[in-house]
Formats: sequence, structure tokens, C-alpha cells
Amino acid sequence: MEKWTRRKFFLSTLAGSIAASSRNLFAATPHSASPALQSKSGARPLIISSANGFAHLDGGMGVLKSGGDTLDAALAVVTKVEDDPNDDSVGYGGLPNEDGVVELDASVMHGPSRRCGAVASIQKTKNPSLVAKVVMEKTNHVMIVGNGAQKFAEDEGFTPMNLLTERSRIAWLAWKASTSPNWRPGLDSPEWKEKLAMLLNTPEKQAWREHIEQVVQYPITGTINCLAVSANGEVSGTTTTSGLSWKIAGRVGDSPLIGAGLFVDGEVGGAGSTGRGEENIKISGGHTIVEAMRRGASPTDACLEALHRVARNYKPFPDRLKLFHIQFYAVNKNGEYGASSLWEKHIDGRPVQYAVHDGTQARLLPTTYLNAGIGGDY
Repeated sequence: MEKWTRRKFFLSTLAGSIAASSRNLFAATPHSASPALQSKSGARPLIISSANGFAHLDGGMGVLKSGGDTLDAALAVVTKVEDDPNDDSVGYGGLPNEDGVVELDASVMHGPSRRCGAVASIQKTKNPSLVAKVVMEKTNHVMIVGNGAQKFAEDEGFTPMNLLTERSRIAWLAWKASTSPNWRPGLDSPEWKEKLAMLLNTPEKQAWREHIEQVVQYPITGTINCLAVSANGEVSGTTTTSGLSWKIAGRVGDSPLIGAGLFVDGEVGGAGSTGRGEENIKISGGHTIVEAMRRGASPTDACLEALHRVARNYKPFPDRLKLFHIQFYAVNKNGEYGASSLWEKHIDGRPVQYAVHDGTQARLLPTTYLNAGIGGDY
């Protein structure tokens, strides 16, 4: 099957990268397809997001062009992704924790008013980004978590729903079967070790096989970050996620953490992240990037500064750096933008991209990568 061929390719690539010297790895020279992609002055109004927001940037730009608020523009993008059951890293259809429960995290920051809000480990509410906005607007808090966040959402009129789609449920059961013999047929069964085949019992479900095998083998981190700049230089942003697939119940990554998965300073700009949240938390990536821009760095260079800090933490064991991926996105109030990734490609060989709408059209652009090659999802 093509699936296994690609996996062998990844393992072969991984082995080759580990053999490379740590000096080359940690002193990597950033690569970009063109210097012009690193920033673009005067591109206002402007919206950037992780690649999974590309299809919805027109909606966000419509908000900006009609004179709407920058946070509303960013939310117009990410809520469409949260609503999409086929994006299983965000909102409805997100892959669950190890108990089979979908837990969502999100944060918002409004540059003009210097306000922010967040929720973490919220269940049964598909738009945590909107709940985070209500936390910002209607409470004296910044973050509400767990059962409290869920009750707050229901009190504020959000309708509870089952977030686990059939595809995500089957993926979870397949993951359980891969980790324990107790969750697959017994030795006396003709389907011994074939739990996934039993679960994919219709032609429609058979079409899910490759995707499910992928997410079982390599748990996704997913997430969407979106940042918007208005014609007069106002900046806001949001980051939302269902978190690391199969995580321990209650695990919270960087997405809802102000200063890590998202940070906006209206006098400077904003930044956000997708990928392995644990590594971003260690360096407060969003804040790190904004402060670098405050000192005069371009958005791309500021993102690379954050990536260098991530890589520096793995100097004692450089082979492990290849096992995960992380991406940063940034804009400043002048409409300059950039995005950088730890590795050139995703685990399936796709180049890492991000989405930009400069008021004319939405485009997918390559990130400026720190290291050539393929990064994993650990």
C-alpha cells in the first residue's frame, strides 16, 4: 500500500537526518522560496492563518473591508474550520483524548482594547473561539477551564452537542486497538488484529482507512491560528484547537495560553502558533515573536528567533528534534507578515504552507523553514 511505502520513506529520512551533525542542525540557515515572501509592506487590510484557514479567508476579508472589527474578521475564518467535521484537529470532529472525549482549547486577543479571553479543556461546544470572546467581553477573567468553561458556555447560550464524529470515533477505537490487545478481537477470532477492518464496514468508511492509519501512527497536533490587520493598523488574533490526538484527559497545549499560542500588542503586531504546543510553551513563542518585532525584526525573522529557541532546547539530544513539528505566524501593524516552520515538510511529505489574504486574493505561501527535510508529530 502507498501508506506503508510513505512510512518507510519517512523512517529512512529520519535515519539519515539523525546521522547529520548536530552543528549543522542547530546552526541551520533559514530557507525561503523568495525574500519577497518574508514580508510585504502596505498589504492592508490583511489576514494570515495556518493553511487550514485558506478556504475561509475571503469571509474574514469581507469583514475587514466592510469596516468590521479585526477580531471579528479572524473569528469569521476560524469558526468555519471549527464547524467543519472533516478538519479533525479543530472543533466539531476533532480527534478525542485517550478516553474518547473531544476537549477543545482557544484564545482571543483584541489589540485595540488590549483585552483577551481563553477557554481550555471545554467539551460539547464546537466554537471555543467564540466562548473565549465571551469570556473576554462578559467576565473579569482571562481563562476558564474544564467543567466551569462548559457551564459558562451553556449559561451564555451555546448549545451543547456531541463533538465526536463517526470518523473520529472509529479513529479513536483503531488507536485503542493499536495500543492494547484488549481492544481488538481475540486469538480465536478470524479478525484477530484486524479491528480497523471490522470498523470500516461500508464503502464510505473504507475511504477513511488511509487517514485513520495516519493519525493512529502519528497523532496530529493540528490547530488554526488567524491574525487580522485593519486598514488603519489595528491588530487582533485567535488560536483554536482540539489539541494533541489521544492526549491525557485535561492536557492543555499552547493554544489557549496568552503569550504562547497567541499574543497581540496593538502597538506592535501579533503572533501565533500551530504544531507541538509543549515546545512553544517552554519559550512563550507568541510573546517572544512580538517582542522581537518591537525591537525591529521583520515578522519572518521574529518567527525564526522563536524557532531557534525551540531548537536550542534540544542541543543535548538533536535526534529528537526531528520527531516533532512547530510553525509560527506573525504580522505587524504595518501589514508586514511572515511565517516560519521548524522543518521544510510535513510527515507525509507535503511542504509546510500558510495562508494570506492581502485584500486582493487569498494565497497559499511556503513558510520559511529552519531545517530542510521532514518533521514528525510526536
